[in-house]
Amino acid sequence: MLKFMIDAPKPSSTSPLTGLTVARNPLRVSVVLWHLGWSTLALMGLAGMLFLTTTSFVVGAMVAGAIPGLCGIFLLSNDSLRRRQILLWIWSLCSLIAVGLTGGVAGPLAVWIAAPLAAAVAFNQRVLISLGASLSFMCLLIATFLSVSQNIRIPDDQEGFWLSFLSLLSVMVGLSLALMPALRARVERARDAEDAHERLLTQLTEQPCLILTFDEGGQVLSAYGEAPAGLDIRLMMEHGLTACAHVPDRVAVALSVEQATSLGRSEVGFTPHAALDHYLHLSLRRGPDGRLYGVMSDASLTHGREVALEQAKVEAEGLNQSKSEFLASMSHELRTPLNAVIGFSDIMRQKMFGPLSAKYAEYSQLIFESGQHVLDLINDVLDVSKIEAQKYTLSIEAFDAREPVSAALRIVRAQAQNMIQNMAEPGATEGTGGVRIKSVLPHSPIAVKADKRALKQICLNLLTNAVRFTPAGGQVTLMLNVVGADRLEINITDTGTGISPADLTRLGQPYEQGGSNAQKAGGTGLGLSLVKSLAHLHGGSMTIESTLGVGTSVSVILPIISEEAGPVEINAVSTASQAGDDAITAFDARHVRTRILDHVSTSTASAEGGAQSDPGGFSDFIIRPPRS
Repeated sequence: MLKFMIDAPKPSSTSPLTGLTVARNPLRVSVVLWHLGWSTLALMGLAGMLFLTTTSFVVGAMVAGAIPGLCGIFLLSNDSLRRRQILLWIWSLCSLIAVGLTGGVAGPLAVWIAAPLAAAVAFNQRVLISLGASLSFMCLLIATFLSVSQNIRIPDDQEGFWLSFLSLLSVMVGLSLALMPALRARVERARDAEDAHERLLTQLTEQPCLILTFDEGGQVLSAYGEAPAGLDIRLMMEHGLTACAHVPDRVAVALSVEQATSLGRSEVGFTPHAALDHYLHLSLRRGPDGRLYGVMSDASLTHGREVALEQAKVEAEGLNQSKSEFLASMSHELRTPLNAVIGFSDIMRQKMFGPLSAKYAEYSQLIFESGQHVLDLINDVLDVSKIEAQKYTLSIEAFDAREPVSAALRIVRAQAQNMIQNMAEPGATEGTGGVRIKSVLPHSPIAVKADKRALKQICLNLLTNAVRFTPAGGQVTLMLNVVGADRLEINITDTGTGISPADLTRLGQPYEQGGSNAQKAGGTGLGLSLVKSLAHLHGGSMTIESTLGVGTSVSVILPIISEEAGPVEINAVSTASQAGDDAITAFDARHVRTRILDHVSTSTASAEGGAQSDPGGFSDFIIRPPRS
């Protein structure tokens, strides 16, 4: 909370410690002059007493009475609290000597016992006044004890008269002169306080807000400042703050007053009943006395902007909702004819109704691959649109987590195999290798409860991205692990081009892509966004770690492990293993393509040479045996 002083403090003319120069501390000069005046009066009395028959005791008493006044000169060089305290002790000692030499409390100079108090009053400091009073009382006790215990000579009547007159005159004049600075300081303080009060009232009255004071019941006690437009001050003073608010806002205002009373602070905005086109803001705080203090201001402009922003937000969300619904609807409409294109091109590609020329076979293959690519894009757009429209529903079922992961691996492996075969055709660059795809899966089944299609989509999108951004000869590794008691971790690491820090902050948002323009042309930027959204729908998370030029590691953690999933079928991976070694199972490319493509007819689907290892060794499926 920002605090500030209403007025900067001025150097006080009443403080004896505000400066070291004579011009800046007139009180110190007056104190020194007071001491000199005391000494002058004592020395003048001594000079007068010399014309009489005076004893040495009286002369010594007069000299002792003049010494403290002369010591006051030392305040001009160093005016400190400690020096003033020492000076008061000198006053008490000299006063006690003077009183003791002239008969004690029964002598003519007994009034000088009050000299330390008079000097302390001249200093005009409470701590010194307390010290001076204590020293004077101590001198009184000692002088009384001396008078009772010893036979002290008392001056004769003539000496006693003049000494009594001198002591009374010096003390009365000294106290009067000492009180004058204190009285003057008190008057100045009162005048300064009055001026500060007037300035405070002026500032409170002229400031643009309205400062209010309420009692514990919410009744207005005072109001200072400029009243906001539409606020009826008279009505507020007579019937309280709630009566000034528009009827729908009165409950909120009353609750705000109760909250400030109970909790110590509250804020509320309301429309005044006298100006419905205005909006007022009130901030309340409870003071230490139990009263409520508030600041009211006209917040019409700010409130109008907030309303406009809220309306714009609602409109933008509505437009985004409409866009998502439109994309979802269009995706459905596009998939129907596209499935026909893919199906008929697949029939032509497999020559199910007779042979085709080489050109037509090539064209049918291009049509089929292009249709599959467009269908994948449409499916991604449809899924993202459903998620944004909050219409994506997970189909939760119990299954072995290795099954959809292995299915995604087979699809990506088939795509990589096709790429190698295309490179092997005439015109391809010699020596061009593929991308090695490896997977490390647990030996035993992993029972989970999740959306199988979503889990497969997560793996497929991450693997596709990894292959696309990994140059020829690189490697993509998928690892499936169980973390903790209920979390499944899918980690995909590649040795590709990596992601720059600038791109890394954007990835995961819809339609955001990284990499070069050539790499961006291969996708829509929906893959990682879809993975992130599907992970969040399962209550999980996605993290990306990447080093430019080294590679990328994407980890998806899903809390989907279920001990009550029941028995699951193991169709996706082979469980064969050898003692002490990892078992490597290689699948024939034609068999995989036959399994992953949606054939219209299954009469020609077959698996040939399944026991042979895949040439080139660009794809391995590694099943990790259980740890002993």
